[in-house]
Amino acid sequence: MIRMRNAILAAVLAAVTATFTVGGAPAWDIGTQERVARVTYAPVSGGDYNIDPAHSIIGFSIRHLEIAWVEGRFKDFKGTVHFDESDVTKSSVEFTAKIESIDTGVEPRDKHLRTADFFDAAKYPEMTFKSTRVERRGKDGYVLHGDFTLKGVTKPVALPFTVTGAITDPWGNTRFGVSAQTKIDRRDYGITWGKALENGGLDVGNEVTINLQLEAVKPAPKPAGQ
Repeated sequence: MIRMRNAILAAVLAAVTATFTVGGAPAWDIGTQERVARVTYAPVSGGDYNIDPAHSIIGFSIRHLEIAWVEGRFKDFKGTVHFDESDVTKSSVEFTAKIESIDTGVEPRDKHLRTADFFDAAKYPEMTFKSTRVERRGKDGYVLHGDFTLKGVTKPVALPFTVTGAITDPWGNTRFGVSAQTKIDRRDYGITWGKALENGGLDVGNEVTINLQLEAVKPAPKPAGQ
């Protein structure tokens, strides 16, 4: 019985070893993984970049019933970044998002958000942002100042952001990342739907956190003659 049990255990271990071995070498090599994880970023080169909507998020979150946060995003958007490599503070950003593309993961709620109670997508189909200046803050931090237009109202906003240095993607394009977050008051843009709760607070919070995770891409130069 003991010999049989040992034989079964040996067979299981052999199968596990074979599963995680490719070409005679372990497929999961911690040393290899650590080497792969080390990334060398290049300085971001100057020029015009497009925001890649497939790998970017224009997101938001808002307090619900004073106990939890509801998150959402706008799925249909486009934007450009002009990056000045000699002076980042001279860079600029613009983007436009379609209100109809709002997505919180619950379709009945999304339909309500598109009505005049909230964004009124039929009357105000887009929200826009256009930067006015970039401020350096500390060694690696910046603040993007600009005009944000929502539901026909334009207000200045400030977006603290950081930049992840550039890489060359598998197709030869240059990419870099931008992470930014700020807060706005929805009432400033005429969005006031909601009511007070009996035990205090609001069913829908007034403060909205905006979260931007963006990839900016500059196409690789075309070969001569094309």
